[in-house]
Amino acid sequence: MTLDIARIQATLLAAADAAAAITLPLFRTDLGVDNKLAAGFDPVTEADRGAETAIRAVIGNAFPEHAIIGEEWGNSGQGDYTWIIDPVDGTRAFITGAPVWGTLIGFAHNGIAIAGLMSQPFIGETFLATPAGATYTRNGVTQPLRTSGLTTLAAARVFTTTPSLFRTPELMAKWSAIESATRLQRFGLDCYGYALLAAGHADLVIEPFLNTYDIAALVPIIRQAGGAVACWDGSEPTGGGNVIAAATPALLQEALALVNAS
Repeated sequence: MTLDIARIQATLLAAADAAAAITLPLFRTDLGVDNKLAAGFDPVTEADRGAETAIRAVIGNAFPEHAIIGEEWGNSGQGDYTWIIDPVDGTRAFITGAPVWGTLIGFAHNGIAIAGLMSQPFIGETFLATPAGATYTRNGVTQPLRTSGLTTLAAARVFTTTPSLFRTPELMAKWSAIESATRLQRFGLDCYGYALLAAGHADLVIEPFLNTYDIAALVPIIRQAGGAVACWDGSEPTGGGNVIAAATPALLQEALALVNAS
């Protein structure tokens, strides 16, 4: 089967529009929040559930034969082609009014994401990648996405959602090594941090315990922009795990070496 890349791209964009029609009217409102966990806090809202339902409808109409993995509604279908959805990545940001959440939609072939989209509809930004390249669109203007090209850790700008993710002494040692080796660290950006890396505004993102829907859409965006992304053991990150994304393959290798030595 030959992939119709233009149709994949059109479906990504249509699904993002369908999600935005759900999320935007609910953002910065008095929204009810449910907790997925008996112990701890993993929030979910009607924005998450409704947006995923809308995305699934668009994908199902365009590619009914493809599988879908979604954070809120689980897995459906099977086959070589899979759409991977996080309708609101950064629900904590969403419920606190911070516009650094995003809608993530990835498209994978045989377990490797080859196209993806991160939409931040409140700001009006779309980060998009297909095998044809990566682009950034805002206010109707589209331009190519390119990473910073940085190759050494000493000058790197680093994102992680929170250092508390590194919740064991072993994991904290790895974060501390990265923190000590880099120039600047910022927190709390979820998927938006990876998008900023692809756009050249940051150089490294490191996070443990990612699910496939947290990272799959971002993998092709980073790679098509000139960056590199892998699990800490060097394996393919589309399926999730402990992940590092970097502005260049050289920077990724330096970060991986440091993490695995710590």
